[in-house]
Order: sequence, then C-alpha cells, then structure tokens
Amino acid sequence: MNDRPLHTALLAAALALAATGAARAQDALTAPQVRAQLEAQGYTEVEDLEFEDGMWKAEATSANGKHVDVRLDPTSGTVYPAKAVPQLGEADIRAQLAAAGYSGVHDVKLDDGLWKAKGRTAEGSKVKVRLDPTTGEVVALEKD
Repeated sequence: MNDRPLHTALLAAALALAATGAARAQDALTAPQVRAQLEAQGYTEVEDLEFEDGMWKAEATSANGKHVDVRLDPTSGTVYPAKAVPQLGEADIRAQLAAAGYSGVHDVKLDDGLWKAKGRTAEGSKVKVRLDPTTGEVVALEKD
C-alpha cells in the first residue's frame, strides 16, 4: 500500500496549521481590545487580564451579575466561559486532532471551558493545544 498521498495530505495540513499559528501571533488582540470585546458582550468589572497558554484570560462579572472566569481566542476575540458545557466529547477531540495530523495525543481534558490536549505535530514537535468546545477547532497552540 502506498502511503505517499496520506503523508502529503498530512504535511499540507500541518503546514497550513503552522502558517495559521504564525498569522495568529501577528494578528493577536491587544489587552485594550480584549477588554473592549468583553465589555461589548456585556461583561463588567474585567480584572486580572493576562495572556497565558496562548490565550487571553480574565475574571469578570457576566451580564447576569455572576463572577466568571473567561478565556478569549487571541485573534477572533471569541469568549469561552470556564463553566460552558462542551458540544464535543473526548473521542471527538481525539479524532479531530488525528485528522489534523497530530500524533501521540494525550492528557485530553476539558479545562476552563476549552478542550486541552498534548501531542506532537506532523513534524514531531511537542505541543499543547486548546480547542473550541463546540467545533473542535484549534484556538491556541504552544510548544510544550
């Protein structure tokens, strides 16, 4: 069996992901933009805003007056409340990562409203990824 087309497809997917990561670093939102994004969505009393694990995180008061921890996609500003109920399960996340060319995926868990996993890229680099709980899209990637 010739695995060359599969290897070529996986390499192309990995290169696209790497290019996306580079674009994300250049297009990342600034702290004032993140604060404005949260306030535009009804959050108040935004505190402890910091960039950590490839994402913005903060403590805030939601529109219904509850104190919440949130994370934000560094480029789109999508807000992920820490207590959100995911639409995907662990098996879905593992399948999504395998399809994107990751191997040796482990430590898959829901953390602060996002799926989190460790693994290796198609090139063999160890990485930590955070994934959208609804779509399974990688929203943050950092070397492990």
